[in-house]
Amino acid sequence: LVGSEMCIRDRQNMHDNGVTLQKKVLQNLDIPYSYELAKRMEQYRSHPTLGYRPAGSKAEFETGEMLKTEMEKIGLSEVTKDAVTVDGWEFHKAALSYTNAAGETVSAELGAYQTTFVTDGPKEFSMMYLGKGTETDYQGKDVRDKLVLVEINQRDEWWINYPVYQAHLKGAAALIAVQSGGYGEIDDEALNAQDIAGPEDAPAFSISRKDAAGLLELLRDQEKITVTFDAESRVTRNCTTYNIVGRIPGKHPDRMVLLSAHYDSYFDGFQDDNTAVALMFGIAKALLDSGFQPNNTIVICAMASEEWGVVDSNFDWSTGAYEQIFTAHPEWVGKVIADLNFELPALAHGTRARIRSCYEYVSFLEEYLADLPNLTIAYPEETAVTSPIETWSDDFSMAIAGVPSMVNDFTGGSFMETHYHSQFDNDEFYDEQVYRLHHELFALLILALDETAVVPLQFSPVVQRIRKGLEQCREICYRADVAGQLGEKKRVLLEKIEELETLSDRALRRCREEYEAVEEYNRNYKQLLRDGKYDEAEKLFRQIRPLEQKLLARFQQEQDAFVRIDWYGNVLYPHEICSANLRLLGGAVRNLKEQRLSSALRKLYQVDNNAYAFNFDEEVYRHFTDYVFHQPKDRLKWGYGRLPEHENLYGTVKQLLQKEKQLEMLTGSGMKEMDYREEITSLEHACSKLVVSLMNIVQQMERSVTEIFEL
Repeated sequence: LVGSEMCIRDRQNMHDNGVTLQKKVLQNLDIPYSYELAKRMEQYRSHPTLGYRPAGSKAEFETGEMLKTEMEKIGLSEVTKDAVTVDGWEFHKAALSYTNAAGETVSAELGAYQTTFVTDGPKEFSMMYLGKGTETDYQGKDVRDKLVLVEINQRDEWWINYPVYQAHLKGAAALIAVQSGGYGEIDDEALNAQDIAGPEDAPAFSISRKDAAGLLELLRDQEKITVTFDAESRVTRNCTTYNIVGRIPGKHPDRMVLLSAHYDSYFDGFQDDNTAVALMFGIAKALLDSGFQPNNTIVICAMASEEWGVVDSNFDWSTGAYEQIFTAHPEWVGKVIADLNFELPALAHGTRARIRSCYEYVSFLEEYLADLPNLTIAYPEETAVTSPIETWSDDFSMAIAGVPSMVNDFTGGSFMETHYHSQFDNDEFYDEQVYRLHHELFALLILALDETAVVPLQFSPVVQRIRKGLEQCREICYRADVAGQLGEKKRVLLEKIEELETLSDRALRRCREEYEAVEEYNRNYKQLLRDGKYDEAEKLFRQIRPLEQKLLARFQQEQDAFVRIDWYGNVLYPHEICSANLRLLGGAVRNLKEQRLSSALRKLYQVDNNAYAFNFDEEVYRHFTDYVFHQPKDRLKWGYGRLPEHENLYGTVKQLLQKEKQLEMLTGSGMKEMDYREEITSLEHACSKLVVSLMNIVQQMERSVTEIFEL
């Protein structure tokens, strides 16, 4: 009985020690400080009125210098500037003027994309309207040395690089794009900016719907008009920029928790990403002001060049983070147990706060949320965890390097379509309660991570995803086997799927058992710390270093073996991408045999990047396909080797579109059927090829599962 009372008292003391530290940190959070720092960042700008702090620019450099000084001021240690190489962009002006029908001079201020175009003062150009800027829009038009005005919707149709490169190949001086939906929907005066994902010598600018309306009114009555354009936009390859790093030293300097956010921006960038950088500083300041002495070193990293940073690459964002972990500090891999990345944390995204995490941290985060004290009420629903991470933010670069990562989820709600990457990203929609909640949520998460002795990675969700994908592969294999033409290949594939399923089931059991052991180590370590038994805690910590190294090495192996992306940046596993293409191609074959051409085309558009095949010249299509596979690693960055083999359907799609036109011309003639035998044969051959690819993928995954989980 006495022993039982002592045990209860010990647990109570442990609980009280933890609660006291949590209260101190929460009491020291200074949200007005963070808000003021976010506003202070707005003063650094490349464009005098629109803002912009792009990669490698003077404005980005000056912002970094200010943040370095601020790190030192709040008491961070070992503050450094890590030099990284990126492609740089300076955007100083883009002003357009013309004479309207009433004889009045009308002026417009334009935004820009990361390309080079310098007029050296006001210069006259002819301007033409080219619809959506597709291949057919140029038929019978001479746009050489002219400005081309087009309408785009990057969320629902195609990215800016396709119409821009199409204009470039036709000899246009530059393309000027107006958003017809998808982004910048908050106001007709909204400009928009996105990464260009194309070459710097194909110039592009952004114009608001309001300013475009006057030009379109004139261009309705005449094929071309004369405008005056004054622009200065320069891209320079291989510039030096700096990631700014500060530290709160811990007892274990080689075990680190990383906080990261980016300080480059489009326009003023108040939400994206000033408030995120300021949140990091606010949390660091609260930890220091509370007298927190961490077991592990807390690293604060303000990243440069997130919005863009490499010319003519499909993976041209998150460049600063990629360079930080792959070239500046590759030794962080195996030492950083978690990267807490931050994006747009000062406005509500949906009905609840979410932590978007790599699969392996989901269990720990759910346990962490369940044990939280009452925090600021900012959402109607409780905070949740979602997975996997996405390619939209810097945490993806960290994860594929081998650093387990997470980010406050920021893609929910309407902000991405209304204010995001426009001059309306300002403090008008600042939500102090949401901002405070994110400070509290992640400050306490740092404390929780600091009380772990071994990185709390749970690998079961990875195996479960592999298993689920295999079930889909089996189903799709049957559905794609049109008229039994796959034959023996199908039998072999099904056997390989069954073998990997059996292996995955065994790996799943082992992962669950292992995580139970990890949890037990961490519970014991935390109790020893809170009981003040520091020597015993340190002894336990030293004993389980080999286990932590094994878990972090396994995490890195998983990223290399399983994490892939499709042509739209979605994070998928290799068998999922291959089987999805097999399903679509097999379905298209069935549709053609049933004389359902429209249904077949809809499926073919979903295969890889073939959605664009029918809209642009083949040279455009080939450029943005080939540059993913035929560039060195230093140009492809975090996308290198992540896209599986490509299924080129350009010729097939074009042939089918010609037959669709023939059918339309023959409407009323009684002819209802077309001969699709050539296209069917081509697609069946592609299906057969994909089955072989899927067999190889499943076989490789079996080897990987064995190597990673059978250790």
